[in-house]
Amino acid sequence: MSKKHYIIPIFVPHEGCPHDCVFCNQNKITGEESKVDSDFVVNTIEEYLGTINKNDATLEVSFFGGTFTAIDINKQRELLQVAKDYKQKGLINFIRLSTRPDYIDDFILTHLKEYSVDIIELGVQSLDEEVLLKSGRGHTAEQVGDASRLIKEYGFILGHQIMVGLPGDDALKSIDTAKKSIAMGPDICRIYPALTIKDTMMEKMFLNGDYNPFSLEKAVEVVEEIYKLYIEKNINVIRIGLQPTDNINLGKDVVAGPFHAAFRELVESKIINDKLFNELNGYKGEVTVTISNRSISKLYANKKYYFKKLDNSLSDIELKVNVLEKFDINSISLKSENFIKTIII
Repeated sequence: MSKKHYIIPIFVPHEGCPHDCVFCNQNKITGEESKVDSDFVVNTIEEYLGTINKNDATLEVSFFGGTFTAIDINKQRELLQVAKDYKQKGLINFIRLSTRPDYIDDFILTHLKEYSVDIIELGVQSLDEEVLLKSGRGHTAEQVGDASRLIKEYGFILGHQIMVGLPGDDALKSIDTAKKSIAMGPDICRIYPALTIKDTMMEKMFLNGDYNPFSLEKAVEVVEEIYKLYIEKNINVIRIGLQPTDNINLGKDVVAGPFHAAFRELVESKIINDKLFNELNGYKGEVTVTISNRSISKLYANKKYYFKKLDNSLSDIELKVNVLEKFDINSISLKSENFIKTIII
């Protein structure tokens, strides 16, 4: 049995970041406003270690929130030294951080190697120059490629963070960004729909009518296509959608955009129901769909939204769903008088 993977998050809100991207308010997104020092890191790690069975766990300290490699070098050393000490003692297994592609070079990567960093995630967001410009990113697509190449050359695990629906973006640009990202060879990826957050430039653009966010349905459709591209190349998509917090929620600091607390499940639901449609379209009669009780939430996500669309589109078929406790979580069985099929989900 594989060990459970636990993230010990250290949020470094906006510290070191040289730009104010139009979508960003790190204090809102992370829910953190206090400064982070070595004592804070120690206390956070100890708090997590006190609740985790280390013998059954893979533990990772992750520095999120700001542009870590743009922080003052002495502050980087202060924070990383704590994580390195815990790693050397065998109390944690990995160290991860996120940063901008224009704050990666040989000096920075040599420095991170000295502190036993394992994973570097780049805030790519888009690889379309117009979108990067309108979003105030302050870097180019070429710099993403250069940073990705260097990170891989130094032997780090490379992550890309992609955001769909930014100013100037559309479905084709988002899909093209994913294709260009894949060509750079990331090991892992996160995909986020762009949300309009309070007290950001994007909020002003939205209120002034200069920016129209993706609808929830469009965002799911675009992310579905992107997700499938990464999966086809065996790139691990470790997150889809922003983590809901007290602030990041409808009626709170999300002003507009395709927010859903279970966005990934919506994407997976659409993929599953699309596969069922492709398999069943053209048939007539009764079809029994057998699925694991651990997968039914994906089939029925968002109050059966995509399942109902499937049912309505297959007007000549009567769908019956059979939920089993002891059934493969990664497959669905289809059975009628004329066929028995298994599809992988």
